[in-house]
Amino acid sequence: MSTAKPTVAVLGPGGVGGLIGGLLARAGHRVVCLAGERTSAVLRQEGLHVESGRHGEFSVRVEADTELREPVDVLFVTVKATALAEALDRVPAEVLGGALVIPLLNGIDHLAVLRGRFPEARIVAGTIRVEATRTAPGRIAHTSPFAHLELAGPVDEFAERLREAGLGATVREDESATLWEKLAFLAPFALLTTRYRADAGTVRDRHRDELLAVLDEIEAVAAAAGVGSVRAAELLAFFDKVPATMKSSMQRDAEAGRPLELDAIGGAVQRAGAAHGVPTPAVDRLVAAVAESAGTAAGTAA
Repeated sequence: MSTAKPTVAVLGPGGVGGLIGGLLARAGHRVVCLAGERTSAVLRQEGLHVESGRHGEFSVRVEADTELREPVDVLFVTVKATALAEALDRVPAEVLGGALVIPLLNGIDHLAVLRGRFPEARIVAGTIRVEATRTAPGRIAHTSPFAHLELAGPVDEFAERLREAGLGATVREDESATLWEKLAFLAPFALLTTRYRADAGTVRDRHRDELLAVLDEIEAVAAAAGVGSVRAAELLAFFDKVPATMKSSMQRDAEAGRPLELDAIGGAVQRAGAAHGVPTPAVDRLVAAVAESAGTAAGTAA
């Protein structure tokens, strides 16, 4: 492995991006955070401050700007799907060049967007299991005992850099399976908890038939898309093990009146089902109900 540590840019230094950037900066990497003017100003002045039960409490200096102005080795894209289009304007393709790009977004459709936007870059599918929240600009609360990435591609050297920084990192070959295996749990979890404004325990106890119907549909769509590792029975067993009080990020966004990743999560299943001729009536009903509820809430807020 090269002794030089890669320079890393983080597009969207919120809970996930801030944690990754903070750990890499603490490990000696040059980290450039890309964000709005207010957040960038705070980061330039105060750096990143992380509170983590696993990694302790620490502060690190990072660079920050509203736009990428020089090449980097790696770019993490850690914004919400709803903010992706606007955020990408901070990264000129001619500046990014052939960098390694690791998007940690929900859904499956963003890879095509990124590959179209950055044709010279090396786009690698990625997912992360973590609970981390931005409590204020530059301040990150890491509340889970884990932060584990799965990367689909020839990135063994950089994965080792992530491990050295304290992050979990697994390298896989199949990018479709990597993304679908996360979406297969996330979609029913997000849609049902948001539709019923209920935690995981309530969903699996009171809405179990609907949960089973959604899991069956997602297994069928994933199989039609060529991913045979998504199995409804295994997903249900995992769902039954998560803490009863667990809420989805979509549910929290709905409660706070923030934009929902409904299209990136539920819409991704619908589009894949339509493309492969697999009906998804249970998913369709949930997407419609959540969209109606969000529209009503927005109208009330207005």
